[in-house]
Amino acid sequence: MSTVIAFIVIFGALVFFHELGHLIFAKRAGILCREFAIGFGPKVFSHKKNETTYTIRLLPIGGFVRMAGEDPEMIEIKPGHRVGLLFDKNEHVNKIILNNKDKYPNAVVVEVEQADIEHSLFIKGYEDGDDEKLKSFAISPTAVLVENGVETQLAPYDRQFASKTLGQRTMAIFAGPMMNFILALVVFMIIALFQGIPSNEPILGELTPDGSAREAGLKEGDVVQSIEGSEISSWSDVVEMIQKNPGETLEFLVERDGNTVEIPVVPDAREVENETIGIIGVYSPIEKSPLKSIAYGFEETYTWTKVIITSVGKLVTGQFSIDALSGPVGIYESTSIVAESGVWYLMRWAAILSINLGIMNLLPIPALDGGRLMFFAIEAVRGKPIDRQKEGMVHFIGFALLMLLMLVVTWNDIQRFFL
Repeated sequence: MSTVIAFIVIFGALVFFHELGHLIFAKRAGILCREFAIGFGPKVFSHKKNETTYTIRLLPIGGFVRMAGEDPEMIEIKPGHRVGLLFDKNEHVNKIILNNKDKYPNAVVVEVEQADIEHSLFIKGYEDGDDEKLKSFAISPTAVLVENGVETQLAPYDRQFASKTLGQRTMAIFAGPMMNFILALVVFMIIALFQGIPSNEPILGELTPDGSAREAGLKEGDVVQSIEGSEISSWSDVVEMIQKNPGETLEFLVERDGNTVEIPVVPDAREVENETIGIIGVYSPIEKSPLKSIAYGFEETYTWTKVIITSVGKLVTGQFSIDALSGPVGIYESTSIVAESGVWYLMRWAAILSINLGIMNLLPIPALDGGRLMFFAIEAVRGKPIDRQKEGMVHFIGFALLMLLMLVVTWNDIQRFFL
């Protein structure tokens, strides 16, 4: 059960921050964001605040921000339609009732002659009982359509995604993967701040209960000055001397409480990758520093970004097979293993997954953020956007192929772990 909770929390956090990036920068650009969703499928939870409905959906396999203009917009109000109009204090239409008009006795019922609810924002028509006089009604930019009792806010063109500059649209899409990298950076910083950062000082860290170091009398905090007469200046020197001498007595000269103590230690022998090395059961020293924690966060984020990009490159060039990929099942199994090692390892795993999600979303594959950014790059070169229908078809095909890949990867995971 704890693994299920850990998986849901980690995956949910990665998706939440990814979509939050899209939401923040879309709103900054003035785009109407209709829905912020975690998951797909039927709604489990829904709460509307201001213009946006925040939802949690049944299938926890992703999320989305529904921006105005990304999907077909409002129902078109055509000549001959009869609609009910409610007005604000400025006599601007703030509600357009499409059906069940009898439930709104104060509404002015109009037979539409002409309407524009995206650009000029007006409705012209004849009021019931007055077929002679054509009237024009100004629509508020924040007006809502009401159909079957459900209100949907209008999206004037200047609130739609397509109306924004190329830079604003690019940032709204890029912000999702960017937030994944920021999340990883912050998590690595928190780990370093509270757990500490490995130091290269020749100081003994925590000792294991059954190691030869504790048995010989070494203590945490001892400063190693020399081993077998060889001067020691770093933790790397300590590790090298121990690993090279499995089963042999080593004379440690350490400084403890201002005194110099000489202690003989016999490293235990251990087989690692067909090689016998010595170990004494001592962890590297740890230091806690806010400034170094920041630097550590950037270093770890950079290191793992480079590792994952290299792995993706090997997959593209055929050095990795598709069988090496893991889907949700594989991630769940890995999370289960990592969770047994404690919360800090779980947080580190979450940071690595966040970087992975950010990189994968930046790949120039249709239906992913990287695919959208690729079309923006083409638009920048051409000086005009690609036809929306053609782009939509490319993204649809890309999404279908991604779903097929997900099925293949999931089947491989099931075979690997359960069959």
